[in-house]
Amino acid sequence: MSADLQDMDLFVRAVAAGSLSAAGRELGLSPAVASKRLARLEARLGARLLQRSSRRLSLTDGGALYLERCQAILADVAEAEDLLGSDDSRLRGNLRVSATSALGRRWVGPAVAAFAAKHPELAIHLSLSDRLVDLVESGVDCAVRVGPLADDRLIARKLADNRRVVCATPKYLKAHGTPATPAELARHACLVLSAGPALHADWRFRPPHGAATHVRVRGRLVSDNGQQVHDWMLAGHGLARRSIWDVADELASGRLVEVLRDWSDEDAPISAIYASRRHLPRRTRLFIDALAAHFARAAP
Repeated sequence: MSADLQDMDLFVRAVAAGSLSAAGRELGLSPAVASKRLARLEARLGARLLQRSSRRLSLTDGGALYLERCQAILADVAEAEDLLGSDDSRLRGNLRVSATSALGRRWVGPAVAAFAAKHPELAIHLSLSDRLVDLVESGVDCAVRVGPLADDRLIARKLADNRRVVCATPKYLKAHGTPATPAELARHACLVLSAGPALHADWRFRPPHGAATHVRVRGRLVSDNGQQVHDWMLAGHGLARRSIWDVADELASGRLVEVLRDWSDEDAPISAIYASRRHLPRRTRLFIDALAAHFARAAP
């Protein structure tokens, strides 16, 4: 890769990581060398791309425009390099994947490891977060998400059917009773997954006959991490709303019991999300193919 492209790559990685030194570490560069190369890029362009402070990086207006073009150029370069290999075993470069915490640990993580083992020249970075990630700004190649796609800039490929279920431990239900309708959740300890400071969440339900409805639930235990909510539920602290993929094993073993079964929301597919680019890099396309096969084999 030429020096110009290497500088572009450093810039894109710095934006994705939120840190120039972190981007430098990914490329084996010292902080001083990384800073020098970014300064060289800005000098060549005659424009500042990033506002740097002791705590964070932020894009300038020009930097935001340049980032979009750099991502497209680097994607084209990666695709051209991929085409040099005549078989799947020669995938090279870096692949950045994002997934929610519980789904990522249980299902996406093993798929990533298997794909990496098959393609030894490919490095994969898996980020687990229950916050919505901006794929374009963060440089993520593929995100695994639950539910309908809300951003028309992106493309979704369905990996698996999924429904959201409300469940709790038998011990909790014995002590507090079993809700018969969503309205009765107001009397229960609901474990809330929330990305912000709110102590409530809106849970969607679909009655046996009629349109979907939303019920606001509240709880004293709130987290922005789905795996933490899952752990609280298994410890008997209350009811939680989870994807069937997250709780299938515990439901089968009897550690958890589903409630409000006739009200469950079926419209929550698991999808691979990627940016709408002219060319999807071959390594991303093949990884999504592998993900689809993995979920098909593992369907609960």
